[in-house]
Amino acid sequence: MHRRVLLATAAAMLALATGFSGSAALAADTYPEKPVTIVVPFPPGGSTDLLARKLGESIGEQLGQPVVVENRGGAGGTVGANYVASSDADGYTLLMGVTGSNAISAALRDDLPYNPVTDFDPVSIVISSPLALVVNADSDFKSVQDVLTYATENPDTFTHGTPGVGTSMHMAGELFGLKSGTKLVHVPYKGSAAALQDLLGGRIDAMFGDILVTSEYINSGRLTALGVTGTQEHFLLEDVPTIAEAGLPDYAAFSWQGVFAPAGTPPENLAKLYDAISTALGSDDLQSLFRERGFLVEGMTPADSKAFIASEVEKWTAVVDAAGLKK
Repeated sequence: MHRRVLLATAAAMLALATGFSGSAALAADTYPEKPVTIVVPFPPGGSTDLLARKLGESIGEQLGQPVVVENRGGAGGTVGANYVASSDADGYTLLMGVTGSNAISAALRDDLPYNPVTDFDPVSIVISSPLALVVNADSDFKSVQDVLTYATENPDTFTHGTPGVGTSMHMAGELFGLKSGTKLVHVPYKGSAAALQDLLGGRIDAMFGDILVTSEYINSGRLTALGVTGTQEHFLLEDVPTIAEAGLPDYAAFSWQGVFAPAGTPPENLAKLYDAISTALGSDDLQSLFRERGFLVEGMTPADSKAFIASEVEKWTAVVDAAGLKK
């Protein structure tokens, strides 16, 4: 009896020291007790949907509960993101968020119904995908420095095509102009394919394009890659420098995807999810998927992810304000 009293007293003191009630500690120990849902803010079939399903399978196996993927598309990912932001903060409803839904939209829209920084607790920024600044192989532009020189001496004449206003390709071009003090001409299309066809046809000067897609044309000699928008060379484009290395210091622009929970989710639940994601990212299955699609593994911690999101929102807000793109 005396030993049980001592143990009970010690447990109570531990709960007070760590800031947990007995029920909270028990909840942390037993999470998850039911299926977890990952909301994909786009229709089925895309890369975000595929990543969520692959991650979900591994997380479910590790935590002993099914992980269900639910597609809630609309408004560039913001419909699904708002649904998760408004859900219970218990770790059972998560978002597979992307650059648009969890950073750029906040910069572009005054009427966004959620705040990407304060309304979510990130679990992990999972992967990133830099872009490639590409030109027609017959172009006179042979380097990033050529583009910088031309754009400086001939303002409002260097054209770059994108899938539309507010896309990561568009923002990469606007960031290039802001960092270099130049003004590029944005040519929006209805999708990347139309922009790529005009680039191949010599009707626009450049694209900040998807590396996986453009690498096919680079390897066949129809396009030339001048630089990648990331912070390191990309394994699909060996010997192509980063834009920062090639003449524009501090330049970096990524598309990225990550797992988010509603703000206020217990840190212990976030930690369990992060550990499961980290294990999944090291699996042969996901490593193969990443390489096939040109993704770079990030696997940021919740704290690092939180800081990263804040920096992304700040960066893209500055770009949007400078370009006068606020809706």
